[in-house]
Amino acid sequence: MIGSMEQYYNKIYRGGMKTLVRELTARIDSGRGSFVVTANPEIFMMGKNYAEMNEALLDENTLIVPDGIGVIKGGGTFGIKFKERIPGVEICGELLRYADRKHRSVYLFGAEQSVLEALVSRIQREYPGIELAGFTNGYVKDKDEIFQKITELEPDIVLVALGTPVQELLIHRFYRPDRPGLYMGVGGSFDILSGLKKRAPAFFIKCNLEWLYRIVREPKRLKRFWNSNVKFLFEVRKEKNGH
Repeated sequence: MIGSMEQYYNKIYRGGMKTLVRELTARIDSGRGSFVVTANPEIFMMGKNYAEMNEALLDENTLIVPDGIGVIKGGGTFGIKFKERIPGVEICGELLRYADRKHRSVYLFGAEQSVLEALVSRIQREYPGIELAGFTNGYVKDKDEIFQKITELEPDIVLVALGTPVQELLIHRFYRPDRPGLYMGVGGSFDILSGLKKRAPAFFIKCNLEWLYRIVREPKRLKRFWNSNVKFLFEVRKEKNGH
């Protein structure tokens, strides 16, 4: 059975970044597991179209946070207000700083080998308190086998950069809330965290226009933007109007 946009919205975290980070790090400190989905319209559209993604989103142990501005805008249709947008790349930054202070272990899975090596180098240089439990690029054939090994290692934090929906479905299959470890799908965040790709200028971030910056830099993203963000808002309104 496929869920509804309203069901997804009723699960989204509505607090701010600081509160979220406190809650997530408290769970890590206590040895409880976490599965964080940084939601954009594309993820919700996939939930509407694919049963496995829908199951992952509606799982009571899945924490959904509002990453995309389209998700924030769509919330108004259901009378839901969010304190702020919480970008996944910023959550990653907060988690790395926390792991550095508390000497937590981190596993990195995904992206190209060159990007991964650049990120590992940066972590070793800027976050010496982090224990790197391991890292694997996203081009290995048997991702399930790698993920099984990751769960057996029980790192404190697992960042998965395989793109949607692969990363979310993989985490949902293997993650267990009664076992240690925070698992989060981070999309293309490794490119930015490694320093190989720059994030949008502050003006675009402040005005929630990162999507526009990305399209200007990479015009091929326009089709993807239409298929996810624009169609998403139509879907939200259609559902609200009962059509």
